[in-house]
Amino acid sequence: MSKNGEGTLGWLKDRNRERVLGALRERGRISQADIARMTGLSRTTVHTFVAELKDSGMVHEVEASVPDVRGGRPAVLLVLRDSSLAVVGIDFGHSHVQVAVADLVHNLLAERRCDLDVNYHAAEALDTATRMVDEVLIEAHVERKSVIGAGIGIPGPVDRARGTVGSTTILPGWTGLRIETEMQERLGIPVEIENDANLGALAEMSWGAGRECANFAYIKVATGIGAGLVIDGRLLRGASGTAGEIGHTTLDESGALCYCGNRGCLETVASGPAIIQLVGLVDGEVPSLSRIVELAIAGDVRCRRAISDAGHEIGVAVAGLCNLINPERVIVGGLLSRTGEVLLQPIRESMRRHAVQAAADIIDVVPAVFVERAELLGSLALALQSSSRRTARAAVQAGG
Repeated sequence: MSKNGEGTLGWLKDRNRERVLGALRERGRISQADIARMTGLSRTTVHTFVAELKDSGMVHEVEASVPDVRGGRPAVLLVLRDSSLAVVGIDFGHSHVQVAVADLVHNLLAERRCDLDVNYHAAEALDTATRMVDEVLIEAHVERKSVIGAGIGIPGPVDRARGTVGSTTILPGWTGLRIETEMQERLGIPVEIENDANLGALAEMSWGAGRECANFAYIKVATGIGAGLVIDGRLLRGASGTAGEIGHTTLDESGALCYCGNRGCLETVASGPAIIQLVGLVDGEVPSLSRIVELAIAGDVRCRRAISDAGHEIGVAVAGLCNLINPERVIVGGLLSRTGEVLLQPIRESMRRHAVQAAADIIDVVPAVFVERAELLGSLALALQSSSRRTARAAVQAGG
């Protein structure tokens, strides 16, 4: 006999109903066709469940704010009714902490930012984030008992099995720290962690340039270079959480030493520090990466050339990535994406030269919608996804 009714028609109906609800929680606003694509359920099955949810008052329809990409009237989207439940997102950058709270309808209710040296002060960063969560909950008038989960982003690879930082060289002050356990004890809610590039991909998939795209690569180009890979609508993390570390693709075996211990990595020639070194002094001072971006946008020839050269190198690594996973879109984010075509066009040219033609011909290279807040929004998306999975597992275990 099946456990808790597992395998019965009633169990299957409840499980599929929760899959439809999970799609609504993850995306906030979504069409019936997209629910069918996300869940793998037939359109007829989705229509039946949606009709039941609308009759019960759990779901209502809204008109999309932009016309359908195929032309014609704006699509009709489905939205969960306002909920008192909420999730929290926390973004640990190298020099800042950001925190936000959102409801299950994807409304951003409040957010805060604090500048802090995160790399070497892990305990202070965790304590600061905990305090900021209290502040945003008060500002948003959300009771702590209504918060069902938190997503946390860190600027480096994540060992998901242990809940720790996967590299001792990127966040030296966090070595051996079990981030999930520490934050769960502080917040008293379920917590999940992810690296910054994957969070950028989640933000773009949920609300940005990857919203209608099932297979894409999100490339973050800033102080470091990383990729978030979405395959069939889901993040590809790899066996140890290091999928997408294209910044350490070897371009020159006799090149400069990288902090990872290898030579000639992409980051040695195209990351923020490499670009700063290439540009040299500006007005007698070493410029920040933000300053170089500003100067490039304003037309400074030297800064534009340095970023363009970086784009060509990045395109070589992305071409190899595209040969392997064959994405339909490459979304370029991070601080350097603010320079637009100064960065994007060299990436396209290099990809066309180095990628298999069949892969290069279909790829659309576009800028990310989100830059400074990509990781913060991605952490909220992670929390929404995680809460949906937990709810679905609970429904299956309950057996109806």
